[in-house]
Amino acid sequence: MSIVIRTLSERVFEIVRDQIVTGTLPEEVPIRQDALARDLGVSKIPLREALARLEQEGLLTSQANRGYFVRGMSATEVDEIYELRLGIEPRAAAHASTIATETDRAVAMAAFEALDRAANDSLGDVAVRNREFHTALVRPGGRLLTTQMVERLSILAERYVVAHLQPAGRNARAHVEHKKLIDAWMARDAALLDRLMAEHIRGTLYDLHAQFGARAG
Repeated sequence: MSIVIRTLSERVFEIVRDQIVTGTLPEEVPIRQDALARDLGVSKIPLREALARLEQEGLLTSQANRGYFVRGMSATEVDEIYELRLGIEPRAAAHASTIATETDRAVAMAAFEALDRAANDSLGDVAVRNREFHTALVRPGGRLLTTQMVERLSILAERYVVAHLQPAGRNARAHVEHKKLIDAWMARDAALLDRLMAEHIRGTLYDLHAQFGARAG
């Protein structure tokens, strides 16, 4: 496969992924590949590659003879994602903060600043930058499996991050919480960071419970 096609497939992946995360593509409705390829101005080859990758990331499901569907969001899934994050991420970030190199610290600060700038852009971009920020706080720990799990959970959480930030005021609160996280991480205060990260994840889960409860009602 040529580099041009690979690059195109990557770009299609990013666009469709953003449409899923922001809710542009509706849940549990067959994706009309002909129409979507036409809208994106591409052939079906890079689109199929992108859809297959999105299925691997857990954003799509496929059914024989029916094609791809956007997976529905649920309170059950959000519980599982955020409880797993609570069990892994606070301790992993705390450990990483104590052994991070100066290069690691520069990367983490850059990730925070990119997240801060993205607050003025689309929520889809915020979700990506949020994932990169949280992963940057864990990666310096040198535990590959832990980092992969945190990144994987962050990918699955992105639609919920967007849903969480939609109510007025949530973005400002998230900024304050992220600033406290990066400050504690840069100070190598493992105990404080562990507590703040757990509070941050638990607070998001609490808000999402309220939102899903309101939808059910």
